[in-house]
Amino acid sequence: MVSNTVRVAVGILGNAASMLLYAAPILTFRRVVKKGSVEEFSCVPYILALFNCLLYTWYGLPVVSSGWENSTVSSINGLGILLEIAFISIYTCMRKVFVGSIGLVASISMYSSPMVAAKQVITTKSVEFMPFYLSLFSFLSSALWMIYGLLGKDLFIASPNFVGCPMGILQLVLYCIYRKSHEEAEKLHDIDQENGLKVVTTHKKITGSEPEVQKD
Repeated sequence: MVSNTVRVAVGILGNAASMLLYAAPILTFRRVVKKGSVEEFSCVPYILALFNCLLYTWYGLPVVSSGWENSTVSSINGLGILLEIAFISIYTCMRKVFVGSIGLVASISMYSSPMVAAKQVITTKSVEFMPFYLSLFSFLSSALWMIYGLLGKDLFIASPNFVGCPMGILQLVLYCIYRKSHEEAEKLHDIDQENGLKVVTTHKKITGSEPEVQKD
């Protein structure tokens, strides 16, 4: 009980300190607004701070933590999200870079995620858990958007697909290599089931009863 009270107290103090941290750039942006220029101030720290706040707000919610045990974490980082978005929005000329950077990271993560399935395919030598059509359309989509981005000279569209396109090709190659192994395994499984059914049927015809299953 005492340790929980201390934890809550430290959490409240942490909230106060974090609020001062997130609000500190207000003085900087008063100067920016007054001069009408961001001068040499970089927007990168605020973009990274926004990512940090998004992740820890999610972490503090009941969908991740046990109940509301980390409510102080989600509340202060929720406030941080609002402040960081306000700061970033001042970088008018950087909005495309900001949104494009988020899209770039998200797209690369999305296209890289099938590598987990690819590893499983190589380990098990089976494509059972790597759907063919998902791999095919992933390749087609990334290839077309890569061309679209290159034609428009937009690296924020083309760049993630430089990753997605090879990943799609890799999945298709793995599918071609291990497809036969999967088909052969399925045929053997079907044959085993068919033979088992024949044995049961024959035994039933001879004895008039189901065969006994041996227990360990």
